[in-house]
Amino acid sequence: MSGHNKWSSIKHKKGAADAKRGAIFSRVSKEIIQAAREGGGDPDLNARLRAAVAAAKAANMPNDNIDRAIKKGTGELGGAAIEEFTYEGYAAGGVSVIVNCMSDNKNRCASDIRSFFSRHNCKMAGSGAVSYKFKRKSKFIIEGEWADEDKLMELFLEADANVDDIQVDDGTAEIIAAPDAFAVILGIFESKGIVATEATLAMIPDSTSLVSDLSVAKSVQKFVDILEEYDDCQAVYHDMELSDEVAEALAAEDEE
Repeated sequence: MSGHNKWSSIKHKKGAADAKRGAIFSRVSKEIIQAAREGGGDPDLNARLRAAVAAAKAANMPNDNIDRAIKKGTGELGGAAIEEFTYEGYAAGGVSVIVNCMSDNKNRCASDIRSFFSRHNCKMAGSGAVSYKFKRKSKFIIEGEWADEDKLMELFLEADANVDDIQVDDGTAEIIAAPDAFAVILGIFESKGIVATEATLAMIPDSTSLVSDLSVAKSVQKFVDILEEYDDCQAVYHDMELSDEVAEALAAEDEE
């Protein structure tokens, strides 16, 4: 277990993301398109697509929209080509940040991301300057009765599935595993009828940057929130870890 501090950071980030549902259809559609482009349009044979479709259904996206996104990915329907881009840099306190985007206009996307960094006194960095601190991992979020460490461990042991870490807090569990375990773990959940709130391949930091200053934590979180609200942004990863005092202060503000 990685401890309460890291989970507090993750939980706060998840709460912020949950508040921004306006652009979720666009974001999920792009993920479906890219997944179908890379691995084909059959969810049974494409774990990334299966997870994206599950996320779309959880967001109540109509089936017609899902089918249309799959067909765009496989080339059955036309439309502007969507590409993936990654930007790296540093937020307040030297916190490392990775921004994953999908866009049909690379120049516009790059200009917008540069503007976000500049306006919030953050620093962009070259490719590889930050990403070496992170590893690509399978990440799942489970809520409800299955958000129980003992239950999950038993489930994984029965299926002989290896996981790197399980963190549980307040009815929510986060599971981290190797990237090649994604399809196996997703299949385990599907076989038990467990719906993952989040199922993705994420960038997880090898180590974290401890933030003990509330103003720095707020600055980083505001920057992350703004990036996540941007239409072309798919995901934001950072290595911020909150001290207990800062985590409690932010949690108290969230409850107000």
